[in-house]
Amino acid sequence: MSLLHPAYRMTIGKRTVDTTDEPRASTVTELLVELDMETPADQARLLLGQVGGVEPAVGEEVVIELGYADDGALTRVFTGSVTEAAPGLVTRRITALGPADTLLHTFVDRTFEERSAGDLVRELAGEAGITVAGAEPGIHFPAYVIDGRRNIHEHLRDLAMLCGFDLYCNAEGELVFRRFTGGDRVHRLRYGEDLLELVFRQTAPAAAAVEAWGESPAGGATESWAWLTKDFSAARGSTGSGTPRRLLEHPALRSAEAARIAAEAAQTTIARNTLRGWLLCSGRPAVKLGDAIRLTGLPDEELEGTYQVRSVTHRLTKATGFTTTIGFRSVSEGA
Repeated sequence: MSLLHPAYRMTIGKRTVDTTDEPRASTVTELLVELDMETPADQARLLLGQVGGVEPAVGEEVVIELGYADDGALTRVFTGSVTEAAPGLVTRRITALGPADTLLHTFVDRTFEERSAGDLVRELAGEAGITVAGAEPGIHFPAYVIDGRRNIHEHLRDLAMLCGFDLYCNAEGELVFRRFTGGDRVHRLRYGEDLLELVFRQTAPAAAAVEAWGESPAGGATESWAWLTKDFSAARGSTGSGTPRRLLEHPALRSAEAARIAAEAAQTTIARNTLRGWLLCSGRPAVKLGDAIRLTGLPDEELEGTYQVRSVTHRLTKATGFTTTIGFRSVSEGA
């Protein structure tokens, strides 16, 4: 069996380091790319030898492509900018963060009227100068308040939670806000052929039912406002049955329909989180956030099936080669 030769192409500012022609001719002794839907900003960490004249400066754009020199086809896995450069006597450590880092440092005070969640995502991303690759509409809000006590990313996470959507940046550094419906691409991984390690974690559901409450408008009209109310029934939604019951309250849920969508989204998240896991395989740069994996040939047949990719970590070192760790969870919709 012929061995594949890992390679990378790294562009920092106007300088490019490409090892597809000579994989061993690398100034990088360790390259780590971490993509995670539960973490605000993607991250790349590089350990460079003090040779070759590669001296990244804070603020420079970083684009990383990974793959194998044997076929010459590299796949972009990260777009961001240098946030830290720590030179030493023999090595230089570089940290780069994805565009979502800008969302963490942007604060606005605005009140929106008659907007969908997707509209809000586009407008808030625009405030931070982030390109939006796609934003599905989600819940319609008669009114939605963004306050400067929290950064834009926290507000976007709230919107994603209420709608049951994923929020992440793709490999081109563009923001994605949408519901998971099967994955952009399904990667088949077979036990005994592709997997180096595989760990599952099964837990009981955090709740059997969800009840969502909003701000009940005076007189039952969505365009009206009220500070106090005794009757929240016009802005209440529930799903599931039994105990424990999770209560979800958000003032922007000003209709029963919006509350119902939020309750169903929360229960779906609870159901999917009951079965999570991670696996280690040889480097697979094609696996991205927004994709799915299909596990086959497992000793426990009940665990075979399709799972949503929630995190991807690519590691390339001269000592261990190129590996990819994939975090995943169930795609069950729950009861």
